Amino acid sequence: MALRTVTGDRIGENSSRIGGNGLNGPDGLLVLYYVQIQAQISPFIGVSETPIREGNMQNAQDSSSRIATGIGQNSYRQGSGPFAQQRLSHYCAGSKTDVIPVAFMNGISPPIVNFANAGDNCTAFPGNPYILSCPQIEADMKQCQTDHGKTIILSLGGATYNQGGWSTVDEAQDAAQLVWNMFGPVSENNNNNNNNNNNKVERPFGSAVVDGFDFDFESTTNHLPAFGAKLRSLMDAAAGIKTFYLAAAPQCPFPDDANGAALNAVAFDFLMIQFYNNWCGVSNFQPGASTQRAFNFREWDRWAKHTSLNKNVRLLLGIPAALGAGGGFVAGAQLEAAIKHSRQFSSCGGVMMWDVSQLYANKGFLEEVASDLGPATTTTTPLTSTTPMSTSTLATSLTLTVPTLTVPTLTSSSVSTSTTSRSLVPHWGQCGGKGWTGPTRCEPPYECVYGSEWWSMCTIPSSNVSRTNITQTTSSASTSVTSLVLRR
Repeated sequence: MALRTVTGDRIGENSSRIGGNGLNGPDGLLVLYYVQIQAQISPFIGVSETPIREGNMQNAQDSSSRIATGIGQNSYRQGSGPFAQQRLSHYCAGSKTDVIPVAFMNGISPPIVNFANAGDNCTAFPGNPYILSCPQIEADMKQCQTDHGKTIILSLGGATYNQGGWSTVDEAQDAAQLVWNMFGPVSENNNNNNNNNNNKVERPFGSAVVDGFDFDFESTTNHLPAFGAKLRSLMDAAAGIKTFYLAAAPQCPFPDDANGAALNAVAFDFLMIQFYNNWCGVSNFQPGASTQRAFNFREWDRWAKHTSLNKNVRLLLGIPAALGAGGGFVAGAQLEAAIKHSRQFSSCGGVMMWDVSQLYANKGFLEEVASDLGPATTTTTPLTSTTPMSTSTLATSLTLTVPTLTVPTLTSSSVSTSTTSRSLVPHWGQCGGKGWTGPTRCEPPYECVYGSEWWSMCTIPSSNVSRTNITQTTSSASTSVTSLVLRR
């Protein structure tokens, strides 16, 4: 869910909850797109007393116009101008957005926050340069939640998270308590005005309270299940205050290396699965095929139904909002077919796009995705809950930090080519990657764009990519293929 910024990155990741009123209408799905920074009824709530974890997603599917946006890491990289990332309230007032993930808390023990250019309006707490006080985000978050019915969640981790987790279960649980104290409900002991230095907790968003948390860990994090279980228990215990949501943004290869253990051990409300930057992404969806060779939404749906502790967990199809937002961008008939296919599964909760700066620069793409969602293609049985909770909104945040990609020398073990005649790969099609045995030459004028060891795709060179020659060796011939390296 998941991606990076000027300071960090998912392309755009040094990064929810779904909210909104008036959820009656024809069947439909939720649309999400990430923005960095980031009363009410959540689309993840079917009955007002019912949390999504145990609850009813029917109403979320009853609207074809639900939109969730996350503020990313200003991945379009404009310092100013119409496409530079704006303040959080800019994406709430008068917008269709329901969910906004705020990214990132990219360090936990010790705590570190990075909100890309939104941090320009923050100041460091005295004696702690890594924790920012952000009154603008505080005010905007309250306004978005109260006046506009948005759900705001905080993304934890991101590509720049490198602390590796915790040495013991106790340390992981203590870390979860700290995160809760910093961003959860305000108490006498955790407000910024507390002068008791022994108990004082520095809260980046002041008295504003997030609607939940998003796990966006991109590497192994020791004792993550214990951390998640503690955070889940704190959220559930505060159900009388508002409904809190636990989300995650795993990458599409199943199981997810970084978050897999936690996903199986803790009840998550929804996942924003990154179906990009990988071989299993939407760019490898095969329209009309009875069986998908690479695109694996079906496998995630099987996990949701048979392994997840929350059998009502919702899965969102995560896609890049533009070519520069991540590898594997698709549009047109290819994307429409992938969305229609995903919506066959009752666990599908909509679409997530990364990120808002890219989306706003890619004119018409949001409307295209909303049109692709259209009316629902399946009828799901209403889900019930045994645990009453108060209503609220849900927001998601995701920021990703992506380093400049380097291009390895690929051999027959990673990319296989053939000197025999093959069809040329069309625009957005896969042209390379680990285990790839298909064609590697693109239809003109497209060129093969390298994204990772798992994938390369055919597209037009742009200012966001750099050209690198990759030599592909086979048993019978050696072929030089031009590949483009995405800057994230």
